[in-house]
Amino acid sequence: MPSSLEMGLYVFMLATFVGLEVIRRVSPLLHTPLMSLTNAISAISVVGAILIISNDEATTMSKVLGFVAITAATTNIVSGFLITDRMLKMFKRREEKK
Repeated sequence: MPSSLEMGLYVFMLATFVGLEVIRRVSPLLHTPLMSLTNAISAISVVGAILIISNDEATTMSKVLGFVAITAATTNIVSGFLITDRMLKMFKRREEKK
């Protein structure tokens, strides 16, 4: 029987490969909705990491990994909003100069 760490690593690796394949096959027209979805998933990750860090029984290792998760997910959220804003600006009509 695998330990919980081994099982967690296995699920993480499997989710990484499945996620990469799913994102690779997305049409460029769906980029903005996909970024919105990844922002929502990252927000859930931030909330989960905050809950883990705030637990009184959390080990030092789990607090460090929680901090890394919060930092990475927050970076992903901010970058996603910046990229989405930039893409939406591409579709706005330019004002005519007088």
